[in-house]
Amino acid sequence: MEKFLEIKKDKLGIGTWKMGEIPKNRNEEIASIRYALENAIRLIDTAEMYGNGNSEKLIAESIKDFDREKLYLVSKVLPSNAGEKNIFKSCENSLKNLNVDYLDLYLLHWKGSIPFEETIRCMEKLKKEGKIKNWGVSNMDIDDMQELLSIPDGKNCLVNQVLYHLGSKGIEYSLKPFTDKNHITTMAYCPIAQGGRLKNQLLSSKNVQKLSKKYSISPIQVLLTYMLEKENTISIPKASKIEHMKEIVACRNIHFEKTDISFLDSEYPKPTKKLPLDIE
Repeated sequence: MEKFLEIKKDKLGIGTWKMGEIPKNRNEEIASIRYALENAIRLIDTAEMYGNGNSEKLIAESIKDFDREKLYLVSKVLPSNAGEKNIFKSCENSLKNLNVDYLDLYLLHWKGSIPFEETIRCMEKLKKEGKIKNWGVSNMDIDDMQELLSIPDGKNCLVNQVLYHLGSKGIEYSLKPFTDKNHITTMAYCPIAQGGRLKNQLLSSKNVQKLSKKYSISPIQVLLTYMLEKENTISIPKASKIEHMKEIVACRNIHFEKTDISFLDSEYPKPTKKLPLDIE
């Protein structure tokens, strides 16, 4: 838990969705991950679903020269594998792919048909066996979290990983206040938004552009720095290229004033009603 508290204080890790899928990009993706690790980023997030295990294998290659005990490795189990029949094999496969003895955090990727009770029981067994240090969930809305916490050992959920960025703040209405109150950390994937029209809109927004000029940083860095100011939140942006990873890592040394946060919030306010959970 002490390691997690250090990671939580740092507020920044890296994601690896879609990495390890295209062989010609492999060397550059490894170099990007290694750059992050060489610059004190410790958390790496992956999943058995990412490239059907190839993301985990890419990470194994990237971390082989680093001290495992200083790293914080997160992987996720598919809902179809989250019961007694398959979860132990899934966990073993992830460990094998990553070439490590344990995961720091193991997440249920999203809610499926297997009851939470069964998944939690399996997660606690994996903890006792030393295969994982802690467990959590991903893509869970407030009703899911309320159900989870009503189950014995549900309170041991450490994290809820969800899509969260300046232009996607639906969780701030009820989900994040609930998880914050129950000491569950939000892990924000796509904190600088996924590609497409919304991301382009965010990058070109007048307030983002103004802060970009004020601090002499890129619009991408404005979006990430905004997220790094969020309480009880760890952001896990992805960067397949070193130049993009350098932008991400540099955000650790950028800090906004409260007026800057309010300035961005004025253009993208938090919701005034319950919204469906964003997943893309």
